[in-house]
Amino acid sequence: MKRTLLVVEDEPTLRETLADNLRREGFRVVTAADGSEALARFREERPTLVVLDLMLPGISGIEVCRIIRRESDLPILMLTAKSGEVDKIVGLEVGADDYVTKPFSLGELLARIRALLRRSTARLEAEAGSTVDLGEVTVDVAGHRLLRDGTAMPVKPKAFELLAFLIRNPGQVFTRDQLLERVWGYDYAGETRTVDVHVHALRSLIEDDPGAPRFIQTIRGVGYVLRRPSG
Repeated sequence: MKRTLLVVEDEPTLRETLADNLRREGFRVVTAADGSEALARFREERPTLVVLDLMLPGISGIEVCRIIRRESDLPILMLTAKSGEVDKIVGLEVGADDYVTKPFSLGELLARIRALLRRSTARLEAEAGSTVDLGEVTVDVAGHRLLRDGTAMPVKPKAFELLAFLIRNPGQVFTRDQLLERVWGYDYAGETRTVDVHVHALRSLIEDDPGAPRFIQTIRGVGYVLRRPSG
């Protein structure tokens, strides 16, 4: 599954150079040239990590960071042309997880990105736990199993990947296209109907009443969201 990076940089040559190099490293990359576009792309794409320039036209990188942090706890790597400690401190105080000062090497940037992704993955797995209860069904995320009364239930690998992805992103609404990109891969040449088929199969396994689902819910005209049980 390719991880999606959002690269926010107003200088066109640097933006495209970063995007091209990150794609060669196996990431799916979307870009933005200013603060307004960055927020729009963040809300549309729900990236795994944001590489965010401090100095942006319009809405500043600091303000973009502050807004993203209010809506998500995804990793944010700040790029800054300034070496002053004040700028670094301000960036970290509004929610950036790390920073790189320009000029930087691609190797340094990749190392920082991968370190943030490792920490984020570990945190998500710790939060989700090794098992998650959805009604009468226990999802063993680490073991890739669905259990009812301790007995494993048959589930296709891609359906389980879809369920695990939704579990790691509870309460977030994803379009069918987004789910195809995140679970099946950016280059997957399928149709959005594929997502519906897999959701239907999962509901038949985890829902008491698949026709009135409690957990994997349809947001009409948008896509799907997983609601974790409270308590």
